[in-house]
Amino acid sequence: MTEIPAASTEARKRIRTDQPHTARIWNYWLGGKDNYAVDRAVGDQIRELHPGIGAYALADRQFLGRAVRHLAGECGIRQFLDIGTGLPTADNTHEVAQRVAPASSIVYVDNDPTVLAHAGALLTSTPEGRTTYLDEDLRNIDAILQLAARTLDFTRPVALILLGVVIFVEDDEEAHGIVRRLMDALPSGSHLVLSHTVTRPDMPDVDAAVAFWNEHGTPKLTQRTPEAVTRFFDGLDLLEPGVVSCNRWRPDHTTTEPPAEVAMFGGIARKP
Repeated sequence: MTEIPAASTEARKRIRTDQPHTARIWNYWLGGKDNYAVDRAVGDQIRELHPGIGAYALADRQFLGRAVRHLAGECGIRQFLDIGTGLPTADNTHEVAQRVAPASSIVYVDNDPTVLAHAGALLTSTPEGRTTYLDEDLRNIDAILQLAARTLDFTRPVALILLGVVIFVEDDEEAHGIVRRLMDALPSGSHLVLSHTVTRPDMPDVDAAVAFWNEHGTPKLTQRTPEAVTRFFDGLDLLEPGVVSCNRWRPDHTTTEPPAEVAMFGGIARKP
């Protein structure tokens, strides 16, 4: 079952094509077509400052796929709340989850008009499962939970997915509080999947790229140290290998050499 938001047509009128936007630049780095010349121009400038930016965009996307396959397969999770969805590409959350378990239910949440305008591409559920889309801001926790409860059963475990979204909450306490409130609303056995751009002394080009983005793009983003990212999982049971570069979280390849680190760190944890 799919539910396409009626506001998707109206959302197209709110899209600014004269101003670069995070979701569209990310889409460009991933090889997508839902972007404009202004996004590609700024995306190329950022790539000059940080040549590896495309690699960590890809690493974050692949981390999503591995995380969802693990949760739907080994953990038996059948409900997913994906906040900060971003523009649809290949292997979206519902596609990965329903490939493993066709009866999975997925709720996508984003407040970006560009994402909303393309929401129909996210809502191609299997007949056994269900996908819905909410046009809401991450900070509107009560509204998200109330609306998501129409699709998800909050008495059963839920996977909360927050990939590259709390970077848009500047204040540390507010950001950590949002994650805690969301996890507090979920039952034991639920999981948190989170990724975040990091700042580290050995990655100065990332800092330069973020500074350039915050000067020219929207919305602004905040970097945090790997230690601060790990704080988001306080009170939860972190799965091995912990909070690491996204491409080092249980990589699919079988080589003994770990892949080079990217500045996008992530982890998965279970609520006891």
